[in-house]
Amino acid sequence: MTAIKETSTIQENKKIAAQLCPVTFTMEKIGGYWKPIIVYHLSTGTKRYSELKKCIPAITEKMLIQSLKQLEADGLILREAKPVVPPFVIYNLSEVGRGILPVINAMATWALENQ
Repeated sequence: MTAIKETSTIQENKKIAAQLCPVTFTMEKIGGYWKPIIVYHLSTGTKRYSELKKCIPAITEKMLIQSLKQLEADGLILREAKPVVPPFVIYNLSEVGRGILPVINAMATWALENQ
């Protein structure tokens, strides 16, 4: 993943927009196609990488890894590497991530009502 230049004009504009609009801030954290889906699946509890991949079969490995890294960097999920043989990693929602669940659940409810 390419490093983002924090001093670029677009990054400065995003910071200003996030300060002026709470929806912009929220979309910076869970925006995109896959991040809300990952959070939704983690709402039921801790999952291993392979379990997430099975829950979301349409996602590519690259996008799953990238989205998980972004969610972890934003503090919405916690990644724990288990020191066993063979090693494995588990993911779960952080306290901040659990705080976004009413938004994710509202999205799911709206979808069920309007499909």
